[in-house]
Amino acid sequence: MRVDFDPENMPAHDFYRLLTSVVVPRPIAWVSTLTADGETANLAPHSFFTVSCVDPPIVQFTSVGRKDSLRNVEETGEFVVNLAPEQLFAEINATATDFPRHEGEFDAVGIAREPSLRVRPPRVAGSPAALECTLHSTLRLGDSTVVFGRVVHAVVSEEALVEGRPDIRMLRPLARLGGNEWSTVGEVSELARQRYQDEPRA
Repeated sequence: MRVDFDPENMPAHDFYRLLTSVVVPRPIAWVSTLTADGETANLAPHSFFTVSCVDPPIVQFTSVGRKDSLRNVEETGEFVVNLAPEQLFAEINATATDFPRHEGEFDAVGIAREPSLRVRPPRVAGSPAALECTLHSTLRLGDSTVVFGRVVHAVVSEEALVEGRPDIRMLRPLARLGGNEWSTVGEVSELARQRYQDEPRA
């Protein structure tokens, strides 16, 4: 037996809670931006995040409502997606606080920063990987805005690389689940994708 949920007959927030409990786990884009005057460095986690395109390399995150990350990206055209690592769990959650725009989360939470190579917003020094992005475009959908960023530079900590590739066991990324739930990397399984021409035939 199944229970039906009709988004047309439910408050939007209630259906949002359902969606975010079903679409799991979600990777976290820990987005760093600068205000237009360059005075304040903002940092916020966004769990509506994925890769949009490979060639050219484009990633996307969604701002539900008009948050500081979105305003800064629109005004400066730049941002950094920092991987949200398990060891900074408390700090990542703290940067989701609705600080005033002029009060940067790096300073308010006490997060070490480092300069980026190709864009002005700083990177999180303690994050094992970061994608420096320039704004490609935005798409407004209802109460949300999807931000597409072209990756112009990537950096990965040397200790997180295994045979030249970032290793999930070393990155230890956090993910969002439903409600106030988060998850960490559990058991990792490997299974190669099988090609049609290699499948056994009767």
